[in-house]
Amino acid sequence: MVTCSLACWRCRWLLPLLLGLAIISGIIALAGKGWLESESKPYQHQASLWESCTKFNNALNWQCESLMEYAWGRAAAATYLVGFVILVICFILSVVAFSIDVLSFSYVRGIGGLLFIVVIFQITSLIIYPVMFTDTIPLRGSNMFSWAYGFGWGSTIIVIGCAFFFCCLHNWEDEILGNIKPAY
Repeated sequence: MVTCSLACWRCRWLLPLLLGLAIISGIIALAGKGWLESESKPYQHQASLWESCTKFNNALNWQCESLMEYAWGRAAAATYLVGFVILVICFILSVVAFSIDVLSFSYVRGIGGLLFIVVIFQITSLIIYPVMFTDTIPLRGSNMFSWAYGFGWGSTIIVIGCAFFFCCLHNWEDEILGNIKPAY
């Protein structure tokens, strides 16, 4: 029976794959209109990271206002975007790091450090948004933070796990480089 842990040669691509999954979740969070939605009919509110839309009294069209008019809206969008850009850079660096035969583990630790910075930026955005949104924007009925907001948290949780693995990867240096025989 062949076992595959994080330390084997074939499985070294799991971390870049997880970072790719975090990028996809981040794109969904950035583009999604489901950060906040009305919980039940009549649907009166929906919001994204960029705008807030309301529809009252059975109106046909949504009336949207940009959240970029508020300082907290710009701060939430900017911190999430900065974290997302650093995440994409970390993904590219991890693909390069795992592609070369001589893997520099100080380089991998640097990626882990950058991923912790990504986590700080994303958590800051994901906390600023709901706190300030509910304080600033008048809401009617029952509302919930929805699927796109959840994808933002999903991306952050994946990045937290990857950051720990990248920082601790040097403990399995010999196994990854193939310097010891695998135990079956």
